[in-house]
Amino acid sequence: MGAGLGLALASSAFIGASFVLKKKGLLRLRGRARAGQGGHAYLREWLWWAGLLCMGVGEAANFAAYAFAPATLVTPLGALSVLVSAVLSSIFLNEQLNVHGKIGCILSILGSTVMVIHAPQEEEVSSLESMAEKLKDPGFIVFAVCVLVSSLLLIFVAGPRYGQSNVLVYVLVCSAIGSLSVSCVKGLGIALKELFSGKPVLQEPLGWVLLVCLVICISIQINYLNKALDIFNTSVVTPIYYVLFTTAVMTCSAILFKEWQHMVLDNIIGSISGFLTIVSGIFLLHAFRDMPFTPSLLPLFLQPGRADRHQSCQHQPLLPSEDKGSQSAEEEEEEEEEK
Repeated sequence: MGAGLGLALASSAFIGASFVLKKKGLLRLRGRARAGQGGHAYLREWLWWAGLLCMGVGEAANFAAYAFAPATLVTPLGALSVLVSAVLSSIFLNEQLNVHGKIGCILSILGSTVMVIHAPQEEEVSSLESMAEKLKDPGFIVFAVCVLVSSLLLIFVAGPRYGQSNVLVYVLVCSAIGSLSVSCVKGLGIALKELFSGKPVLQEPLGWVLLVCLVICISIQINYLNKALDIFNTSVVTPIYYVLFTTAVMTCSAILFKEWQHMVLDNIIGSISGFLTIVSGIFLLHAFRDMPFTPSLLPLFLQPGRADRHQSCQHQPLLPSEDKGSQSAEEEEEEEEEK
């Protein structure tokens, strides 16, 4: 599992850096047609190609990680790419990372560490034959049928009615189909391991079936994720998609690979706690990304320059206005008596 963990961490680092490199390349296109205006001048910018190369390396490392480590461990660690991107953007792109974002980064690191410590051990799947046996498991067949039926209902029934007003419709489609795509990636990773060991994998029909299913699943994911991003704010779609997608993948892996079957209670609680901590960090990092954090938002006793004023107010008489009022009333009575 150490190799899978290393590949997952490397994948997050490369993918996070790729966003910064491509953004840096796009920002250098001043005076030329930008991508948002339909231009393709970025194809002549080497920084953009460096970012694309980093993303390709990261996705390849993520693909390989599923062949060595449980999907329940690899998928949540994908949140670290968001953390890497946020930190590098604040350094190289001068994008503001407020207090909420810094707290979110710390929570993501802590949650990922907890999940690594309490990572589940999946049942050994070393060949396509054993993978085929697991795909025939009644529990997984019921899960796959439920995913397909619910996705069809969301696409053809809920989508036309609520897709423009409810962010969950299209995001649920991406997350549900994404859980099946991760299972396909896991099977293809096993096929590649067998191919490099000299086995005649290309003659096995299961490998080709998994490849076709993976292409279909990824196409559906990209289509409906783009729809969600086009309709709703990115800061809303990203955390919701991460939570639902990771939950669906963990559920699918638990059913298909029996990852939670031999776990003790401590590791179960630790894995769930780590996942919820990562979710909290991602939420803080995205939901409050554009919110300025100024000292005026702090409590009065923590605001610089006002702490002394707050302390001095505490030592003033409780009813100063009443005392002044009584004094002025006595002075007026004395003046009237003199008159």
